[in-house]
Amino acid sequence: MARSTSIAPYPAPHGRTARRLEWAFLPPHLRAWIERRCGSPVVSAISQTSGFTPGFASVLVCEDGSRHFVKAASTKAQRMFADSYREEARKLAALPEGVPAPRLLWHLDDDWVVLGIEYVAARPPHRPWQAEDLDALLDSLEVVADVLTPPPPGLDLDTAADDFAPLLEGWPALRERRTDLDAGRLAEAEALARRYAEVVGGDTLVHTDIRSDNAIIDPDGRALICDWNWPVRGAAWFDSFAALIGPRGEGIDVDAVIAERRLLRDVDPEAFDINLALYVGYFFTQCELPVPPTSPHIRDHQRWQGEVCWDWLAERRGWA
Repeated sequence: MARSTSIAPYPAPHGRTARRLEWAFLPPHLRAWIERRCGSPVVSAISQTSGFTPGFASVLVCEDGSRHFVKAASTKAQRMFADSYREEARKLAALPEGVPAPRLLWHLDDDWVVLGIEYVAARPPHRPWQAEDLDALLDSLEVVADVLTPPPPGLDLDTAADDFAPLLEGWPALRERRTDLDAGRLAEAEALARRYAEVVGGDTLVHTDIRSDNAIIDPDGRALICDWNWPVRGAAWFDSFAALIGPRGEGIDVDAVIAERRLLRDVDPEAFDINLALYVGYFFTQCELPVPPTSPHIRDHQRWQGEVCWDWLAERRGWA
């Protein structure tokens, strides 16, 4: 897996992008309930500071030596994130055996949504991306596609075509704002993006949010996929292609990777261009929104992702 020149250094601090609730600030009755589910008093809580959301997410170390990964959000103060955790619990509960993901052990849905998830002694992928970690992630995504085609019954997933439709809404403002980019190339990219429904359909449960902070590498070198909040029914190759954005930006020759991977090598190259154009519109629109105080690095992350996708698309289309 060759390396090429990176686009620009990733601008956010790896593993330190989230401002999360800490254990001490959870309500006493909630801490007591969690300790009962863990089966032992909590002696320390290690906050997981990757990602871009403010919900509680900590490894709880208990008096008996056990460890538990717990996520929580208030349905009143953090409604959007509580809804997200509720959906994650629903999706995790439906994942069949064989999916490389930590399992849901228990959950609460009351004035707080709380998830008790299997603790795995694992690490995040190295950044900048390394070939071994990317291979592990792509191996696991191939397993995911195999096991989750078709999706588990009863999940009632949105289709990728329906779910991605809002990603087109920012193009008019984007054309006006990005005068630094060639107008003709932007118009071509927009035309590609508007064809997204031609290529994203399928009968696979697609995670849709594959990034380094949503994967962990276990001691055997296997990648586990985390944060199953918003999957859709779509193309089996979608997640594997999305997994290449960060590595591309950090210098890995991802076109060589595409040629080697069974979910990617036979996909129509135009489908990848359409997908990249869809990402360009999304990331370049999102990065201009106000910076939320609970996620100070998300706009930098989105801007960098957009630049990576634009550069990759320009290279693939032969734009000067």
